[in-house]
Amino acid sequence: MFTIKDILYEDNHLIIVNKHVGDLVQSDPDGTEAIEDQIKAMIKIRDHKPGAVFLGVVHRIDRPVSGAVVFAKTSKALTRLNEMIRGGEIHKTYWAITESTPNPEQGSLTHYIVRDGRTNRSRAYDKPKADGKKAMLNYQILGCSTNYTLVEVELLTGRHHQIRAQLSKIGCPIKG
Repeated sequence: MFTIKDILYEDNHLIIVNKHVGDLVQSDPDGTEAIEDQIKAMIKIRDHKPGAVFLGVVHRIDRPVSGAVVFAKTSKALTRLNEMIRGGEIHKTYWAITESTPNPEQGSLTHYIVRDGRTNRSRAYDKPKADGKKAMLNYQILGCSTNYTLVEVELLTGRHHQIRAQLSKIGCPIKG
């Protein structure tokens, strides 16, 4: 559940919030209230806004993931932020705790992701599949303990559950 304490940064054009594990960025068909809706309601009350509040989702992260999420407070900001993402001016870093250590310690992965809409799961394949979309990422190990490894990931494409599917495919499932 979003609270004021979850705001990491805010100005007239954007708001960046800390999304917790289990929170939904945007509403889905099951009717669960999303952070997007909670932020709109907060802005409406806090800023005494009449009518609808504009809030554009710049990017999403999956429900079982925590991290910073950027929202645009104006349509102009949303357009500019989307252009920056397309132009590679915005860089996102992902960290995953895996149950095994990738070998080699850093590298690139290319797979073909097939999404199963019924189960909301994705699976990575080494070779192209009919419904598969090419998925690419770079990774490097940041640290290891006896049971787990911290892996930094740079997504080169943005596919459904991509990091989870690709790391699992190489025998390094994400913890939890």
